[in-house]
Amino acid sequence: MDLDDMKQIWTEIGEREQDKDRMFLELETECMRVYRRKVDSANAERAQLRQSLMAKEAELKALVASIGENGPRFTVDEKHTSLKDQLAAVTPLLEDLRAKKQDRIKQISNVQSQIEKIKAQISDHNYQDSDGSVKQLNDDHDLSTRRISDLQMQLRNLQKEKSDRLQKVFIYVDEVHCLCAVLGMDFAKTVKEVHPSLHGANSENSTNISDKTLEGLTQTILKLKAEKKTRVLKLQETVEKLHKLWNLMESTEQERIHFSEVAAVLGSTEEEINSPGILSLETIQETEEEVERLTIQKASRMKELVLKKRLELEVICRNAHMEPDMSTAPEKIIALIDSGLVDPCELLSSVEVQITKANEESLTRKDIMERVDKWLSACDEETWLEEYNQDDNRYSAGRGAHLNLKRAEKARITVQKIPTMIDNLIAKTFAWEDERNVPFLYDGVRLVAILEEQKLRRAQREEDRRRCRDQKKLHSLLLKEKELIFGSKPSPKKTSSFNRRTSNHHPNANGTGFMTPVPRRVSAGSATPELLTPRSYSGRYNNYFKENRRLTTAPLNFSVGSKEDSMSSFASISGSEPDSPLFLH
Repeated sequence: MDLDDMKQIWTEIGEREQDKDRMFLELETECMRVYRRKVDSANAERAQLRQSLMAKEAELKALVASIGENGPRFTVDEKHTSLKDQLAAVTPLLEDLRAKKQDRIKQISNVQSQIEKIKAQISDHNYQDSDGSVKQLNDDHDLSTRRISDLQMQLRNLQKEKSDRLQKVFIYVDEVHCLCAVLGMDFAKTVKEVHPSLHGANSENSTNISDKTLEGLTQTILKLKAEKKTRVLKLQETVEKLHKLWNLMESTEQERIHFSEVAAVLGSTEEEINSPGILSLETIQETEEEVERLTIQKASRMKELVLKKRLELEVICRNAHMEPDMSTAPEKIIALIDSGLVDPCELLSSVEVQITKANEESLTRKDIMERVDKWLSACDEETWLEEYNQDDNRYSAGRGAHLNLKRAEKARITVQKIPTMIDNLIAKTFAWEDERNVPFLYDGVRLVAILEEQKLRRAQREEDRRRCRDQKKLHSLLLKEKELIFGSKPSPKKTSSFNRRTSNHHPNANGTGFMTPVPRRVSAGSATPELLTPRSYSGRYNNYFKENRRLTTAPLNFSVGSKEDSMSSFASISGSEPDSPLFLH
């Protein structure tokens, strides 16, 4: 229906023109009112759409800036695209960025929560998760991956520091445990004094790694090490006394076995002493009590100990052919101890000093004594060679004859070296005496005098050999003269008798004219006659040097015919030494 239809109806009704105009005006006014209301409503909706679109675009830009990523670019053709289409396009992007923002917030909040927790553990402060989470929710301006990387780097550094601290705490606690075990102390009580979490830690009460705990462990270790050092010195001093008492008392292994582990402390360094309870107060006290017990026993056995040490000194001197110091002779030791004038410990120390000196002097005499042994061995070979030469069956094809023949060849070579050995030994002895300005005594007799006597004996032997050879030559000449005069040879029986008398012209000579060292009697300076014979390693001639100590100025009884010559030549050699026992006063 239009205005023309309305006019036709009003005409048929019979409305006046004025009423028609008035109704047309009202209708026009009513239409304008409806139109304007619709226009205002559309404008309001458009404004609302624009405002919403602007807000979402601003939020989108803020999210992109906060996340720090190049998000999807939102571009639309405003001339050809409605506002609703634009809103429909931006809403999914906005929802996606909002979800990403929440993920970033959670991720950063989790990292920061761990960081704060580790910082609280290191600083030994209480950590509240609620405080950290609220702080992270309010701090959402920077949610970029760079911030996350920085926080993760900081977290890794803190985790490494925590791991290092935890490892250090474990090392310190282990060291405290070892020290407490060695010292016999309560480990749990010791570490709990530093921090309760160091012993029996669990999930609710984790191990404390703060600076205060590390410092407490360090100080505890220093105190325990100082205590260990003090106890080591104390125990070593006690064990040293215990060793001396064991050696003095000659304790058996069964008596020492109880303290065998403690005794090993004496030769160990502080770092090597790690046996559990070895440095406990109970162990030290037990060792001290054992020392006190042995000290009491030592006082009652001191006389026996001193005499044993004196016997040890005599053995050393006897092996080295030296004279022991007579100031600590057994009879004197007994008299001094019984009188109570001298402390037995002082006597024991004196004998130990003498033993030390005897060992030192024995070392200085070692070279000469080895040469003396070689010389005596050569003399043994010389004696054996004499006996071998007197054996009429030495060339027989008996068992072992070839071995004796080889030995005889070696013995002849050795015997030829005896004069050189004696000369070298005399020179070596003189050098020793010049260096120390004391005579070299062999069983109380000056060794040079003994060697000079043996040198003289060998010279006399050579003289006897020469005379024997001259007599044999003279005997041969007499036989030849008899053959020329009588024209016949002497009977074998007479010749044999003459040869025997010739070969035995000296009471101490052998069949070859070679004189061996024989016993002789000492006629002066001794209450009873004694024999002088060279000592033999084989034991045939014992106490040779022992008997030489009793040598006097009596003449050597080499032979009847050369007694005066032997005495004059021997006195010129051996009597030239002022310290010689053969010196003529």
